[in-house]
Amino acid sequence: MKINEYVKNLKQKSAAELNDELVAAKKELFNLRFQNATNQLDNTSRIKEVRKNIARIQTIMTEQAKAE
Repeated sequence: MKINEYVKNLKQKSAAELNDELVAAKKELFNLRFQNATNQLDNTSRIKEVRKNIARIQTIMTEQAKAE
């Protein structure tokens, strides 16, 4: 249910808000990859979650662009 709520929340945001969310997620992914390379990352599954969230954001942005 958590994922469905996240997607519903994303669908209510504007294109600018989605773009900000995308930039923040990409920064987080960069930081996680950097921590992983230096063996400082404890929860490696977080990388997978962030990658999927980036894909979700991009999908919703595409859907909104096609709807316009």
